[in-house]
Amino acid sequence: MQLHPIRCFVSLSVSSVILLSVPAVAQTREAPVGPNILIVYADDLGYGDIGVQGGRIPTPRIDGLALQGLRFTAAHSTSATCTPSRYSLLTGEYAWRRQGTGVANGDAGLIIEPGRETLPAMLKRKGYRTAVIGKWHLGLGGPGGPDWNGEIRPGPKEVGFDKSFIMPSTGDRVPCVFVEDGRVVRLSTEDPIHVDYRNRIGGPTGRESPGSLRLQPTQGHDQSIVNGISRIGYMAGGRSALWRDEDIADTLLSKAAEFIRSSEGEPFFLFFPTHDIHVPRMAHERFRDLSGRGPRGDVILQLDETVGRLLDLLDTLRLRENTLVILTSDNGPVLNDGYADEAFERLGDHDPNGGLRGGKYSAFEAGTRVPMVVSWPGRVRRGDSSTVMFSQVDLLGSLADLTGLGSDASMARDSENRLAELLGSSGATGRTHLVEEAVSGVLSLLRSDGYKYIPASKGPKRLTWAPQIETGFEAFEQLYHLPSDRSERRNLAASRPDVLGEMRSRWMQLVK
Repeated sequence: MQLHPIRCFVSLSVSSVILLSVPAVAQTREAPVGPNILIVYADDLGYGDIGVQGGRIPTPRIDGLALQGLRFTAAHSTSATCTPSRYSLLTGEYAWRRQGTGVANGDAGLIIEPGRETLPAMLKRKGYRTAVIGKWHLGLGGPGGPDWNGEIRPGPKEVGFDKSFIMPSTGDRVPCVFVEDGRVVRLSTEDPIHVDYRNRIGGPTGRESPGSLRLQPTQGHDQSIVNGISRIGYMAGGRSALWRDEDIADTLLSKAAEFIRSSEGEPFFLFFPTHDIHVPRMAHERFRDLSGRGPRGDVILQLDETVGRLLDLLDTLRLRENTLVILTSDNGPVLNDGYADEAFERLGDHDPNGGLRGGKYSAFEAGTRVPMVVSWPGRVRRGDSSTVMFSQVDLLGSLADLTGLGSDASMARDSENRLAELLGSSGATGRTHLVEEAVSGVLSLLRSDGYKYIPASKGPKRLTWAPQIETGFEAFEQLYHLPSDRSERRNLAASRPDVLGEMRSRWMQLVK
């Protein structure tokens, strides 16, 4: 993540989401209908980062999940950065429709307004126990930000989660602490936390003391030092509450297992946004140097084990047959994203993009086309792949149908009911179009026949802090036909003015 102002799943109907008169966050729960739901939301995992899609770093448990279920080859996050993708998945609304949904600082106030429709609030109405365990990065507290030393409200509870154990922001931003149900974990009243993103506080910084660091920063990740790693932002105090980066994956997995075990026969919804494979990439010691491709490869191995252990737990508790598992990613891949961890130098023949152009932050396809695997034994096609276009913004509308509920379409305005596509029903056609958001709020349009429109933009062709990534920004319009030009190299804007005009007109209807 950067210090830049960026715009960082049964009935088988395919109807629009139904408007109900039920308040968005009601406390009365109905009799539960439907399976347990587990969404594993990986961070920065590229289309080509998993073995079943050509990745050269072993991911046997993710590949096994794909062989047990349905793998999507045209699934998209709504944004090429993390905060807006999370916002859209949970609210059913494109993040670019709402101001302040760019990549959030660690001291940002809650971005999702309490009382609006959300995926967890909807499922809670239907009798589900709901939890978020993992990387939050949607802000906490009121407009002034959170009170780290008291009760942190509003937060996940106010948007529909019964249980929360979260990283407030992300690993490369302070504060480097866990927050459980509105309180910082292990915080001592004698050593309160102070966080500032504008003025320097605390001890040495990475900029001043590079010799003390275990991982050298690039692109501004050189402020407060925690666990020998300098971060974005300044922090003082809270020493007893600080995490150890190498333990984050195990800690989150332990809390997820605790929640699943505690459900005791009640249906649950677990949103499990992992920190892997985001920077700083500090795998547990048992994975260190195991991939042979540096820290980025090691955390891919760690992510794969995390997925496998969750699946093993479901099997042990005899919950697997009645659990819908969805694994996907918040955006595309990135190599150098703030730390010199040899991600590019030790890449070898592994292609995180899977042949797509661009990457995280980019308007090109690798920015938002992400891995997506859906598994529900006996209900989802096994060992197959789907080429239909699917957007994460449709998870709310689709799961509303799955559970026999509706959602407030006045709030979840962009979420379509695509349950047939999610479950792999024959004849499902997918979305007719979707909007993709790149860095700096640049919006492109993708149509179901594979045509993609990127409007003219004044932005830079390459990111100044990650020069290997092409933004996809040009001073002229771009039109690509992805089925015949997967790498987006042949601009058809001049040769297909008819399609260009149609795409431009539709784009203007949607985003203006």
